[in-house]
Amino acid sequence: MSLYEASIRVKHECPYRGISERHPDLTIREWPLSDCQVLEITAEMTPTDELLDEISRIGTVLHESDDDDGYHVVTQSCLCSLEESIIDRFEEHNCLYQSPTIYRQGWEHYTVVAFGGDDIRELLGDLRADRDIELLSKTSISEKQIPHSMLAPANQLFENVTDRQLAALQLALESGYYEQPRNTSLRELADKTTVARSTYEEHLRKAENKLLTNAGQLLRLVTATSTADPLGVRKTPQAEQAGD
Repeated sequence: MSLYEASIRVKHECPYRGISERHPDLTIREWPLSDCQVLEITAEMTPTDELLDEISRIGTVLHESDDDDGYHVVTQSCLCSLEESIIDRFEEHNCLYQSPTIYRQGWEHYTVVAFGGDDIRELLGDLRADRDIELLSKTSISEKQIPHSMLAPANQLFENVTDRQLAALQLALESGYYEQPRNTSLRELADKTTVARSTYEEHLRKAENKLLTNAGQLLRLVTATSTADPLGVRKTPQAEQAGD
């Protein structure tokens, strides 16, 4: 299986497009979280009052500095809706998004990892249907080489895991449940809580299931770069036919 890293730039209506067009020396880097975005905004020049006013309307300022290295600000924003995010369309075409998104001069720059050239072509065809898009680069990733930018944000790994499920998972981990041999049992773990054993076990199993499901794409990426089969997994007849 061949892996590719592709860099594309897209132009469509987004609250950050306007500000990057009006201020050409501005660079905005966006890290999407589950319910907001963290933005790092940098400029080489001293910001004008107009720019400062626009930045103040983006969201909550977490950090700000203006020195010889230029202007630098970090904000937390909820302007761009994540419900119809372009990132969802990447995943529909088997492409893994790598943060951050970079906004500059009215363009959004994205980097994705795809499991085949066809996935990239289909993604580009889909996006061209409703927006301007350019493929800046497409690089083949050699075997056993994982892109340095392929970092999984913690919020993605724990997406849809409830507070109770997280608490059950943390208690099991800190109590040595996942060590070999195990240092505790489900009954002993449940006795440390105010819930029944069956309830605790349900929270724990659901947390494990969601965590592994969320990590599935990253697991697939890692195994796809290796030609070795350390377990000697037997192929089903259907899998053997698919590989012919």
